[in-house]
Amino acid sequence: MSVSFPKPLTDKEEKYYISLWENGDENARDVLIERNLRLVAHVAKKYTSSIHTMDDFISIGTIGLIKAVNTYRSGKATRLSTYAAKCIENEILMSIRASKKNASEVSINLPIGSDNDGNEISLNDILGTEPDVVADDINLKIQVQAMIKALNRVLTDREKKVIIYRYGILGTVPKTQREVASYLGISRSYVSRIEKKALEKLRETLYCE
Repeated sequence: MSVSFPKPLTDKEEKYYISLWENGDENARDVLIERNLRLVAHVAKKYTSSIHTMDDFISIGTIGLIKAVNTYRSGKATRLSTYAAKCIENEILMSIRASKKNASEVSINLPIGSDNDGNEISLNDILGTEPDVVADDINLKIQVQAMIKALNRVLTDREKKVIIYRYGILGTVPKTQREVASYLGISRSYVSRIEKKALEKLRETLYCE
């Protein structure tokens, strides 16, 4: 049975509801989500497989849509629908990657043999590390890699330098805004503006990836 979705918003309607949402109107946020559900279905259709059904991907894609509505800001060069499509697709792709990882993952607590006394030995015993510690370390490395990719992809040269020196990324020592300003030959207030804009870009990018 086919599902009927609300008609997409016109450009004028989209701007109107975004303005209301940015002023705290929760109902406007709901409208922006509901009227973009057709977009979720459109993106989900590309990824339907034997593992995931259309309904699965619509549920997953809707999470991406909600993230998009929550992080979108008026004044962007692209429309909300364009921005949302990227977030929806990223959410679905993350789910697919997680499914593949889980399918091929071997539990570190799975018995892999016995010791001389006949006691079962697991992979965890050989690693000698708590599972949570291993998971946290891997998760941190993934987050750092995502941050570095985002730095190179969405920031200008100057924005990248400010963030790298301010927060001690890529082996640098964290500096104050005044120190960064002196290093780059610009004012501290300019460094502050660049930093604020760069962090906003990174938040938007990493939130949807």
